[in-house]
Amino acid sequence: MKVLVVGGCGFLGSHLVDALVSRGDIVRVYDRKPELFRPEAARVEYVYEDFDDAAAIDRAAEGIDAVIHLVSTTIPQTSNANPVFDAQSNVVGSLNLLEACRRHGVGKSLFISSGGVIYGVPGMTPVPETHPTEPRCSYGITKLAVEKYFALYSYMHGLKYTVFRCGNPYGERQNPQGAQGAVTVFLAKAAKGEEIVVWGDGSVVRDFFYVSDFVDACLLALDRDDAGGVMNIGGGVGHSINEVIEIVRKVSGREVRVRYTPARPVDVPVNVLDISLAGERLGWRPKVGLEEGAARTWDWINGYWLNRMGRY
Repeated sequence: MKVLVVGGCGFLGSHLVDALVSRGDIVRVYDRKPELFRPEAARVEYVYEDFDDAAAIDRAAEGIDAVIHLVSTTIPQTSNANPVFDAQSNVVGSLNLLEACRRHGVGKSLFISSGGVIYGVPGMTPVPETHPTEPRCSYGITKLAVEKYFALYSYMHGLKYTVFRCGNPYGERQNPQGAQGAVTVFLAKAAKGEEIVVWGDGSVVRDFFYVSDFVDACLLALDRDDAGGVMNIGGGVGHSINEVIEIVRKVSGREVRVRYTPARPVDVPVNVLDISLAGERLGWRPKVGLEEGAARTWDWINGYWLNRMGRY
C-alpha cells in the first residue's frame, strides 16, 4: 500500500510512519518542516510544503492508495483568539486534500479528529460517539466541520473514510516543551527540576492513551474495508491531573513542585471516551496503561531529550 501521511513529521505522525515502513508500506510524508527530534526516516519520501498549498497537496496525493490526515494548524487553548485563521487554515486545507483524493482516486482515508473538545461538556461519561457535539473552542468546531466534509465526500464520491476522535495521546517524541500533552510536559518538568503549573485545582479528568495504542488503531483502520465512520480512540479510563502528577512522581522518583492557577474556560471538567465501538469494529483495545506509558516516556525524556535537546 502507498500511504500519504499528512502531518507525518509530528509526534503521532512520526510513530505511524515508522510502523507503516516496518510492515512494508510505501510512505510519503507531507509536512511543513522536518521532525524535531530526529533526522528523516529511511525509505520515506518527504514533501515539505504548507498545508494551504492546494497544488502541492494535489501533487502529493498522486499515485496514493490511502491518506492519513493528522494536520492541525492550531491548538484548543488559543484557537478562539483567531477563529478566521483556524477555519481558513484547517477547513480549507482539508477540503483541498479531499479534492486531491477525489481527483486521484485515493481508495481510503483516515482523519484524526478530537474526542477531547468535540463533545463539549459531557452529559454522560464515558462519552459515546452519539453524544451531542457542542465544542467550546474554534479548534473543536473546525475538527467537526472537517469530519462532516469527509462524510460528504463519501456520499458524493464514494471515498472510504474513518474518523478517529482521539483522547489525550502521549509518549516519546511528543514535544516536552509544547503547549499540549500534560503527561510528557510534566515528566520533562520533573527531569529538569522545574515547577509544574496546573490550570485549576487539578481535579480536571482526561482520557490519556499511549502512542503505540494510537498506531495500532490506525493500522487496523487502514487494513479493514468495513472500518468506516466515526470512532473514539483513547484509554477508556479517566485520570485527574492530580493523579497524573502522582504518577510522574512515582516513575521519575522526583518530588516535583506544583503551582495551581485559575482554571481556563476552554477546559471541560471531565472527558473520558467510550471506546467500545472501536473494539467492535476494529478489534482494538489499548494495551499500555498510564503508569507503564509514563515510565517509557520518562526513559526517553531523561535520556535522549534531556541530554541532547533539553540543555539550552
